Amino acid sequence: MKRQLIAAVGVAAMVVGVAACGSDAKSSDEGKGGSSSTSAAGKNYSGKTLTVWLMDGSAPKGWTESVKSEFESTYPGAKVDFQIQKWNGIGAKITTALSEGSVDVLELGNTQTAGYAASGGLLDITKDKAALGGADWAANQNEAAILEGKQYAAPWWVSNRVVTYNKDLWAKAGLSDAPKTLDEFYADLDKLKATAGVTDPIYMPGQEWYVYFGLLSSEGGKLAKKDGDKWAGGLSTPEAQKAFETYKKLQSYSATGPKDKDEATPQQKEVFGKGDIGTMISLGWELPEEKVMPKDKIGFFPLPGKTADKSSGVFLGGSNLAIAQASKNSEMAKDFLKVALNDKNEGLVAAAGSIPNKTSLNSQVAGEFAKAALPASANGAITPNTPTWANVENEPNPIKEFLTGALTGDYAAAAKKADDEIAKRLNQKQ
Repeated sequence: MKRQLIAAVGVAAMVVGVAACGSDAKSSDEGKGGSSSTSAAGKNYSGKTLTVWLMDGSAPKGWTESVKSEFESTYPGAKVDFQIQKWNGIGAKITTALSEGSVDVLELGNTQTAGYAASGGLLDITKDKAALGGADWAANQNEAAILEGKQYAAPWWVSNRVVTYNKDLWAKAGLSDAPKTLDEFYADLDKLKATAGVTDPIYMPGQEWYVYFGLLSSEGGKLAKKDGDKWAGGLSTPEAQKAFETYKKLQSYSATGPKDKDEATPQQKEVFGKGDIGTMISLGWELPEEKVMPKDKIGFFPLPGKTADKSSGVFLGGSNLAIAQASKNSEMAKDFLKVALNDKNEGLVAAAGSIPNKTSLNSQVAGEFAKAALPASANGAITPNTPTWANVENEPNPIKEFLTGALTGDYAAAAKKADDEIAKRLNQKQ
């Protein structure tokens, strides 16, 4: 399943203010609906239609059909209208829909959720968390659905990057087992170069900041931290410097990876697809087309950690499901989420190759890539959960510039410059 997420690939959008206009939500949910048909503890949604926005390519095959069938059979007479949205221009479209009340439930990239919550556009579902199954939600996924201690969305699914390798080149180098530690991985990369003659044991351009983010989380560091009521950048810390040393060593194996470009310039799947690259660190959709490199020629494993008991940290990119504050069907929307997020339907998410919102469902995860991503997901984290985080990802991205500066010059100077810019952007008033 190809999912080109805003959250997963780091294309952040500025979130503008949304008028919170949900004062009529309660009255619209009570005592209305065409017929007297009731179900599920006497709730009457007959004659009502719930509008649900999902992003193009996001819902797994069979999920919408399963959810629609189960919800409409549980509440006879109720209808669900799934509307698929394109990522291009979605920020402005969501802002308008939230202010107008023209959507009831919507999918949001996990790094975007805080911005829409802060604008007043999302319904506070804190008191409904337990009823929605939230007691079992993975804490590192749910963090992106919370703002200032309140629950504004439900985690739906996540994915993360893994090491993607060329099986033919690994076999040529006499490599068969996946490395368990970073030192073993370095040794494998050395062997690819010495034994198989691979110029790029790994393709890793200098601005792979999501890879650096994972290494930073492994060291217990953060890109930014709250200092009183202000944000401060975190790249000048000892943890950040330790993470960079690992990053620098990995990047040193990339002979052709430009230090001033990211993985999308050019698209690393196109570089890897030429067949002469040993490995890359990628998302599941960043793979060559079958006609370029057959799937059976590609293998996966999590980026190892310093010790064999724990893989390196990763950025968790994914989606949440939220209810619009201005929805006139808020109670119906909550009951929809109960169905959409139950173990049966969340199991379909796992079976389709994404990581579900409960670790109890991890055994249902299917697909080579997803199974490789799963171990690292336990060590996964998200970017600082603040409405102004989108400011940081706007180009020129100071984290990308920091990585280039540190790779080509002085670490301390590059880190201080980036920290100052990160703090400036995070502390901007909305």
